[in-house]
Amino acid sequence: MHDVIVHRYRVIFEREQDGSYSVHCPTLKGCHSQGGTYEEALQNIREAILGWLEVAQEFGDPIPASDVMQETLVV
Repeated sequence: MHDVIVHRYRVIFEREQDGSYSVHCPTLKGCHSQGGTYEEALQNIREAILGWLEVAQEFGDPIPASDVMQETLVV
């Protein structure tokens, strides 16, 4: 049986003027994507992260630690 490694990374969505979304993962340098809808952008960044991790593994580069953080501010 193989151990499954789970990574959790923060992603940041920005809504564009046309209603589409740009999204990036700050922890994984250069990991960006986009989508016409939030759901599409979410799926696309998931694929981009998996690709980023796969390439890092192939080249023997370190995999950054998960960085999930959340804070809610009331102002």
